[in-house]
Amino acid sequence: MKLFNTAERKIETLKTIEDGKVRIYTCGPTVYSAPHIGNFASYIYWDLLVRALKAEGYKVTRVLNLTDVGHLASDADDGEDKMEKGAKKEGKTVWEIADFYISKYMNDFHALNLVEPTKICRATDYIKEDMAAVDAMTKNGFTYETSDGIYFDTSKYNNYAKFANLDLENIKAGARVEFNDEKRNASDFAVWKFIKPGENHAMRWDYLGRPGYPGWHLECSTIIDTELGEPIDIHTGGIDHIPVHHTNEIAQTYAISGKKLANYWLHCNFINIDGQKISKSLGNIYTIEDLVERGFSPMDFKLWILQGHYQSDRNFTFESLDAAKNRRLNWRNRIALCLQNPGRDCGFTRESLQNVLSAVSNNLNSAEAFAIIDNSKLTYEDWVAIDELFGLNLINDSPDISDVQKALLKERKQAREAKDWQKSDDIRHELELQGITIKDGPTGQIWQYLN
Repeated sequence: MKLFNTAERKIETLKTIEDGKVRIYTCGPTVYSAPHIGNFASYIYWDLLVRALKAEGYKVTRVLNLTDVGHLASDADDGEDKMEKGAKKEGKTVWEIADFYISKYMNDFHALNLVEPTKICRATDYIKEDMAAVDAMTKNGFTYETSDGIYFDTSKYNNYAKFANLDLENIKAGARVEFNDEKRNASDFAVWKFIKPGENHAMRWDYLGRPGYPGWHLECSTIIDTELGEPIDIHTGGIDHIPVHHTNEIAQTYAISGKKLANYWLHCNFINIDGQKISKSLGNIYTIEDLVERGFSPMDFKLWILQGHYQSDRNFTFESLDAAKNRRLNWRNRIALCLQNPGRDCGFTRESLQNVLSAVSNNLNSAEAFAIIDNSKLTYEDWVAIDELFGLNLINDSPDISDVQKALLKERKQAREAKDWQKSDDIRHELELQGITIKDGPTGQIWQYLN
């Protein structure tokens, strides 16, 4: 498999640490509000990564984190914790907010038929490990203390700017981080925050004799160390993670253990909606539930995402989603044709399926794979393999018709042979009410799914 490695800025052939095994870490959501369709784009792309690796015979161990503490409103290690903000907004405790939106996230995760990670980790379950990590960084000379926390001194890590190609000389306070006169460098970041007297922060743990909580970036380093060990094979996330979050993860891990965090870094691009950034102020935030209420399946959205490449800019419109819905319906009706006459769609062409697999193995090029599917003859067995690769529920959502419906088709055929057009139309209508439509052609009648 070939993948674009952000760390090297080029496509590379995957070479795993252990033959036949892959260890993957995915940055998960901050669980303070309902996840929107833009959030799920990355999880759909990394679902394809897992499925493609399994198709190539790899044993995949994958960890996904859930951030339920420490993610502040700005990159400056300033402002309100997003969990606290969400709790105030909804009149609930931070723990209630976390539980509620974790449940919401996982419901959507399963609705999208995403492969369950080997382990899902809540950040608050790793506080002891966080403290031990800060102790190690401090012992190794990478931190300093201010009035509001323990900070990582980025000047102590020579390769800090390398991953994101940062120009540290021109980073000014107020550009990437807000001004804090206790910081030694504008790029320094908190690995532990102290809670000041009078500050309302429900999530708190005693460390160094003071109440506080871990910095946002720390959880990923400690979870990876605890659950996977360094270096891992692949670390995934969004392009917004590159200049701060992932850069800080790399620095922390080196400061803790002297080890490399990951050999391959994969980042997906953003999606816009109607040409604009997804934003509450613009009112263009849609959830999976919103799409379902508009008559779309979560699988229609999943197919729309996979029609584009994970590194590409994407622009979501409901017109494009409708086109994806029709494409999926077309594929399901090709499966229906296979069910009616296995030899009609197809002529057994394993070469087509192999071309699909080759496209996906080339830096997850699902767009090319879909074009091959559109233009290839495929057997029912091919469709089963394709459904396993992309997880689009094509087979489950494309069942054979029942014996009763088959009997109605036979009765309709007899009615047409007897030129009883009224009975033929009545049976057509009866089947359409059951979600089945009929097409008449030179070879006879063919049934298809209506939606």
